[in-house]
Amino acid sequence: MKDPNCGYCMRDEHLDAFGIYICDLSVSSLILFKEQSHPGRCIVAYKDHVSEIVNISDEERNAFFADVNRAAKAIHAAFHPDKVNYGAYGDTGCHLHMHLVPKYRDGFEWGGVFAMNPGKTTLSDAEYAEMIAKIKAHL
Repeated sequence: MKDPNCGYCMRDEHLDAFGIYICDLSVSSLILFKEQSHPGRCIVAYKDHVSEIVNISDEERNAFFADVNRAAKAIHAAFHPDKVNYGAYGDTGCHLHMHLVPKYRDGFEWGGVFAMNPGKTTLSDAEYAEMIAKIKAHL
């Protein structure tokens, strides 16, 4: 099921406002977050428009977390963060998804909770394409 007003479902201008579709994984999509204060920040969004992890079967939940793990491994390999923080919210966009936020010891927001959209760092199309290529090379 898809929601016509959901960027994760439609991959249209709603998604373009904050992210760039990278690829499909087993039961989800991998999206590069346009705000890159944390180099390599991505989102893993479940394939269907469900709000909560409890709305999917155990098998689908396990596959979703396997996708999160696969994306995290690619982020680690491509960008070498000291830690990846994981966030699952959905208060405003009720589509099951998880933010993967690379953190760097001497970098932005180390030792604290990441801001949802700090609005500090955006990149050129070429820089986004280079990040996406790095991630894809490690998937």
